[in-house]
Amino acid sequence: VLQSGGFAAVTEVSRKERNSRMLGECYPAFALKLAAVLRDLAAHDYRPRIQCAWRSPTDQIAAFNSGHSQRRYGFHNVTDSRGEPQALAADVLDDDAPLNPSKRYLLILAACARAHDLDTGIQWGLSKILRSGVSVALASRDWDAPVRVGWDPCHVQVRGITPQQARRGEKP
Repeated sequence: VLQSGGFAAVTEVSRKERNSRMLGECYPAFALKLAAVLRDLAAHDYRPRIQCAWRSPTDQIAAFNSGHSQRRYGFHNVTDSRGEPQALAADVLDDDAPLNPSKRYLLILAACARAHDLDTGIQWGLSKILRSGVSVALASRDWDAPVRVGWDPCHVQVRGITPQQARRGEKP
C-alpha cells in the first residue's frame, strides 16, 4: 500500500471520511459493493479503512518496483474516458490493526467480498492445497481455521474482467 495517509489507527470520524473519499475514487458499481463489504465488516465489529483505492500510474510503478504489486497497470489505476479515477480495486485494512491484521479479519474480509461478488488476494501465491484450505475455511465460515493466506489479502477487486479489459474502458 503506497498511498499517503499512513497506517496508524485514525479517529472514527477520520476513518469514515477517508472511506467516503476513497469510495468516490471508485467506479460507482464497485463503490456500492465495496461499501456493502465495509458495512458487513462493521457488523463483525471491525473498523475497516480503505487505505488505497485509485492509484496514479506513478504510484503503481513504484508499487510494482517495490514488490507491492505484480502489475504495472492494475484495477487500482482505472479511469473514465476523461482520466478521472474509477478504481476497480481497494486495499481494506482493519483500522485497529492496520499493519498486522488477524487471520480472522482476513478470512471475514474475503467472505464479505465474495458475498458481494468481489475477490480478494487472500489466495494469491498459494499452492493448490493451501488455496483449498482457505476455500474450505470460507465455505464453513471457520474464521479461526489454521490456514495460510496469500500475499495481498487486504486487496479487494472486481470479478469478471481483466485489468487489460478495464484499461480499454470495459467495466464489470
